[in-house]
Parts: sequence; structure tokens; C-alpha cells
Amino acid sequence: MRVAMVSEHASPLAVLGGVDAGGQNVHVASLGTALADHGVDVVIHTRRDSPHLPRRVALAPGVTVDHVPGGPPSPLPKDDLLPHMSEFADDLRRAWEADRPDVVHAHFWMSGLAALDAAASLDIPVVQTFHALGVVKRRHQGAKDTSPPARTGAEAMIARRAVQVVATCTDEVRELVGIGADPGKVSVIPCGVDLALFRPDGPSEGRLGGRRRLVVVSRLVERKGIGNVIEALPAVPDTDLVIAGGSPAQEFGADPEVRRLRGLAELHGVGDRVTLRGRVGRHELPALLRSADAVVCVPWYEPFGIVPLEAMACGVPVVASAVGGLLDTVVDGRTGVHVPPRRPDLLGRVLALLLDEPDRRRKMGAAGARRARAHYGWPTVAATTLGTYASLLDRSSRLVSGSRA
Repeated sequence: MRVAMVSEHASPLAVLGGVDAGGQNVHVASLGTALADHGVDVVIHTRRDSPHLPRRVALAPGVTVDHVPGGPPSPLPKDDLLPHMSEFADDLRRAWEADRPDVVHAHFWMSGLAALDAAASLDIPVVQTFHALGVVKRRHQGAKDTSPPARTGAEAMIARRAVQVVATCTDEVRELVGIGADPGKVSVIPCGVDLALFRPDGPSEGRLGGRRRLVVVSRLVERKGIGNVIEALPAVPDTDLVIAGGSPAQEFGADPEVRRLRGLAELHGVGDRVTLRGRVGRHELPALLRSADAVVCVPWYEPFGIVPLEAMACGVPVVASAVGGLLDTVVDGRTGVHVPPRRPDLLGRVLALLLDEPDRRRKMGAAGARRARAHYGWPTVAATTLGTYASLLDRSSRLVSGSRA
């Protein structure tokens, strides 16, 4: 099978941790590689954001990254990319006319627009994964939502036109049906985790003075709820908070979110217990996660959330917002604890209780590792995705045969 994946802003080759580089980049790279391990030929089309990038780069055996022209070859915020999607789609159409894929899988709404445009005249089925929905973002961010006004209408159109919509969690299905998707063509396939890298055994980062430690791994954007964790910290004595993510630490001076978080820490009297680590390399992340008594992930909303899975795979309990994909991955009372978003008062009480119960944390960590291995390994996720592709192609083939008869 030959599959074209479209991920207009989230390159599988990007350095993680920036404002627009996070879970989707990991998802696209890992899914593409895992599909190739199943014998699929994969091309991942992403926007060319540097004049020095070659047109095609090998990511892994069987996986090629194609840098597609779409606007200036320079970094742009994803919310500024919509005017360039026609150019992006035109290039995709030419590429697919010359070398036709069997299935196109679009990731994010602008990728869906471009993919449907490019595939329309070529009769190639398009599968859509949104990763986040504009209607949810607008609900939670209000005036702070920087998405183009056309986003919500475009997502509704994509949900109707795509031959299959893949939701990453059960909560997203309800949202998709609410914008007009046919429930019969919506399936749930979660994101995955690299079980070879994220596992309970392995080195753990040292802690000064044996103090208790909470860890947050996140892009540094307000909706991720990092400020709420800082606000909760006064209720959790003798405990340090390590925040990993964002730009490299040496570039923090230009980051307004870093200044905001540091100001919050000083305001609440916990400045000496909060460390903003900056960007952490992917292969350094497991040791950091294993060093935590608990990993905290309390965004205001979250379409899926890969970090909780990575923490669970490392055998660490997770305290997570009861939102979106975190309702599926983190089992309340078994692999971690759910808390309402934007409630630092409740978060502080939950963390204080959990950190005082080491046996409970160990049981939760072991249950999380078992759950990650059983349900969220990338080979399992890729096999389910491949089954979806095969079913679509089989249905399409039967329709063509029937029309000829």
C-alpha cells in the first residue's frame, strides 16, 4: 500500500518544544514509521519552511518527508498559513498525478483543505485526523484564540467530505458529530507511545537532597495550565516542580510566557522550588519522567495529550485534567488522578495527598505501564490505522466493480 500523509505545519523532522511543535509532530513521525514497519510505502508532505531544505529527505526505511512549497520558505505561525494552502494543494496535486498514492491521510484542518483540493480530481480517498478542533479551541480560549475565522466552517466541510474521520479519543467523536460529521464514518484510533524509549526500567535523573519532585512537560502556552500547577504548589510543601519545554533555556529572555510563569512563582512564594528547564531532548525525557513522584498534565482542554502516555509507559502516576483525550488514557484512581481544569485549589489538595502515599503511587505507576503496553504501542496503533485504510480501499474496489457490472 502507498500512503501520502499531509501535515502542513507539523513536520516530523521539527525540533520539539516550540509553540507549534509538539504532539502532532511526534504522531506523524511515529505513525509513518510504524506503518512502514508494516510494509507500507509512506510519503509525509509538510510545508517547506527553509530555503535550505532539500525537496525530499528519508526519515526512516520506507518513509520519505516531502518539503512542499507553500508561502515563503521561512518559519510562519500555523495560524498564518491559510492563504498559502492553495499553492500547497497545487503542488500536492502535481505530485500525486505523477505518483498516485492509494490513500491520503491528512493531519490538522489546513492539511485537510489542501488534501481534499488536491485529491478531488484524482479520485483518491482522503482520511482526516484533526488533532484539535476550532470549535473546542474557541470555547476555551475565547478572544485569545488566534485561529483564522474560517476554521470552524472549514472543519465542518472537511468532516463531511472526507471518506473517514479518525478521532483520537472518544470525547472528540461527540464534537465531530456536533459539527456535522456522519457518525458512521468516524472511528477512534488513539495516539501512541514509543515503548522502546519510554519504559519503567532505565536511568532516572538525580534529585538534589532527595526532595519530592513534580514534573510538567509541555509547550509553554497558557492553555496548557502550567500556571495552575505553580499556583497549586504552596499546598504541596517540600516538593520541587520541574517544567520542561519551550525554547532552549538560553533563549528564555525573549519569551513572555516564561516571564509570566516566573512572575507567578514569585507571587505565590515558590520561586525557589520552580525550575524552568527549557527544551529537553527526546532521549533525555524518559530519565526526567522517571525522576518524578508524579507527572502533572492539567491543560484547559486537550485533544489527546501524548505526555501522560509517556509518563505512564515510564511507570509514573499522572495527575491530569478531566478533559478530552486524558479521559481515555489516564484511568482515574488506577493509573493517576483526574482533576477539573483551572482549579489550582483542588489540584494542590490532590497532589499533597498523592505525594504522601508512596504505595499508592507505585501501584498507579505499575498499572499505567501495563496500560500503555497493552493499548498504546505504535505497532498496535499502526495496525489499526492500516486496517482502516484497507477497509476503505476494499469498499472502494467493490463499488467500482459493482458499477462496472
